[in-house]
Order: sequence, then structure tokens, then C-alpha cells
Amino acid sequence: MRRFILVFLIVAPVLALILLKWSALAAIGVIALSHALVVYPTLRPNVQWLGPVMTHFSTDRKELWLTIDDGPTEDTPAVLDLFHKFGVKATFFVKGKLAEERPEMIHAMLDRGHTVGNHSYSHPSATFWCLPPARIAQQIESCNDTLAKIMGEEPILFRAPVGTKNPAVHPVLSRRGLTLVGWSARAFDTKTNDPEVVVKRIMPDLAPGVIVLLHQGRRASLQMLARVIEEAHIAGYRFVIPAVDRLKTNK
Repeated sequence: MRRFILVFLIVAPVLALILLKWSALAAIGVIALSHALVVYPTLRPNVQWLGPVMTHFSTDRKELWLTIDDGPTEDTPAVLDLFHKFGVKATFFVKGKLAEERPEMIHAMLDRGHTVGNHSYSHPSATFWCLPPARIAQQIESCNDTLAKIMGEEPILFRAPVGTKNPAVHPVLSRRGLTLVGWSARAFDTKTNDPEVVVKRIMPDLAPGVIVLLHQGRRASLQMLARVIEEAHIAGYRFVIPAVDRLKTNK
């Protein structure tokens, strides 16, 4: 699909010029379609058209993968203590800039048995989707280099800011050996401080192999994380970190 989209994007202007002789509307339609084929998978998280996005993992048990975005933040030690209390393992998708400022928190994540992934260097959430290739590469590679210096090895997982990506993302990921991770259960916990709202949004989407997306660094992050973990445990689920070869692009 990716190859078709990119080829069509190149061919569309020529095709539009040919069609223009017979129908201006048809010419405009071809150009609009070529742009839509790029914009839709760019702005829609988890859409696979531009390359694979992992949204589930293989398991025959009631297992979930908890992923935490946007750290490290001031509440990271408390989050780690919370996970220890509940026996939870998680993957932290961190910003390179914040990791530079708090390398000890990255070490704390690893020492507690969690894993760390790349969430771009500065998390340009409003513009990541439209950055040119060089800027996309800088965001991804600077974060990888920063984490490699701290951890002693490069991360192997990447999550795009707010899930957006453009045609420049997957070539960089391929070059750096990174796998793009999306999610299958999301609570929009950055838009509320009510733990019960988050629980009501998350719980209906839980199933074996689901990737749960939550955040740290918000006013009620600890309370929201605690409630989701409690309810998931009551429902019989446990949180694990799956191997990369168990990740899937669909159910």
C-alpha cells in the first residue's frame, strides 16, 4: 500500500494534466485523492498504509501490555513505586530531551525491570506529522542516540507523538532497527483528571494481547494508573512486556 500511495502521489499531477483536457473536476479529484491517501494514514494513529504499526501482541492468556508516554517526569519515582506495589511491568516511551535532563530516572525504570522506548526527542505533537524527512530523522535519531548513551544500548521500539506519522518515518525506523508501536486501548487521559472516566474508557477495550496507552506527568496520572491496574486485575488480567516477535499489526 505504501508503494502504491507514493507512486500515485508522483503520478497524480501528470494524470491530472491529462484529465484536465476533458474534465477539470476529474483532474481536481485525482489531486485530492493523492493527498487524501497520504494525509489519512498520517493523521490517523494505527493506520497501516504507510508501514506497519504494532497494535496487539500474540498471547493465549489474559495478558496486557501497559505503555506509558511522555516521561520521564517528576512523578516517575511514584509511578515506579506504584508499579512495584501492583507487580506491574511496563514500557516507558520517553522524550529524548527529558531523558537527557533526568538520566537517573531512565536507569530507575530499567532497574525496576521495565523497558524504555523512543518517543521522539522533543515531542513536537502539533507538527510531527508534517515535518520534512531531515527533521523526522533528527527527532527519532537524536532520541535514540540519547537513550543509547544512558542505557548502553539503543531502544528497539518507537512511538510517534500522538500517533501521527508521515512517509518519512518508516525509512528512518528501518535504518535504526526500530519497530513502530501504536495501541489498542486508549483513555485520552491527557484530557481528564477523573480516574473513573479513564477506567470506563479503557475497560471495554481490554482483551488478551491489548496494548494499553496511558501517560505520566499529569495531575491525576497516579490515580488514573492505579484505578486501571486495579480494575484490570479484578478482571483477571496481568501486565507483561511482550517480546518484539510477538507484536502484531492487527488482532
